[in-house]
Amino acid sequence: MTTAILKLEGVTKSFGKNDVLRGVDLEVQPGESLVVIGGSGSGKSVMLKNALGLMTPDAGKIWFNGEDVTKSHGEERANMRNRVGMLFQSGALFDSLTVWENVAFRLINSDRLRRSEAKERAIETLRKVRLGPDVATLYPAEISGGMQKRVSLARSIISEPDLIFFDEPTTGLDPITADAINDLILEQVQGLGAAAVTITHDMPSARKIADDIAMLFEGKIIWRGAASTVDSSGNEYVDQFVHGRADGPIQPAI
Repeated sequence: MTTAILKLEGVTKSFGKNDVLRGVDLEVQPGESLVVIGGSGSGKSVMLKNALGLMTPDAGKIWFNGEDVTKSHGEERANMRNRVGMLFQSGALFDSLTVWENVAFRLINSDRLRRSEAKERAIETLRKVRLGPDVATLYPAEISGGMQKRVSLARSIISEPDLIFFDEPTTGLDPITADAINDLILEQVQGLGAAAVTITHDMPSARKIADDIAMLFEGKIIWRGAASTVDSSGNEYVDQFVHGRADGPIQPAI
């Protein structure tokens, strides 16, 4: 049996009296694209931060490629992060750095690559996301939102990770640009042979990039299945969410 690249087992996380994660169980296989859907406040971002090691769960276990990394730190945690890429919801580009310096940030600051070599790698990676060398010396404020997302994608893949996290990758984009970003995500993840975990409430995006879709509701995974079955899940919570209906067991957060 193949060892899961990522496994969350009974993960809980609370902030004061607010129980955000209430026993999350989740597995991601090598090369698999899993999309986690759920409404605002369902715990998606907190789950992601726990998986990345940016937070430590109150209880439960997190495994990376068969190793328990729940409370790892220092070199052990750094070794895991070296094999993981991340595309943040806002892009999280550094305004004071040029596009190529953003893309090559890890190569320069962690891998200690020479700047000339790092720049060459960055320009090569930018080409993979349909951006030419002329963009490399611009600053984030000088390019469009869609281009910023592509720069962020380039940064997430430059180290050829085994696992990539995508946090709301199409937020703030028009439908055509969002679909183009989805195409690039598919192309690059499949090209690397990497696994991907995406959190989103953009259902067209979820249907396009996912092998499996899981739904997080009130701190637990309440359903998981093939992306092709999400519209006929038989789960009333999933059905309400994917069809965007106000009526149903999920109460609007207003």
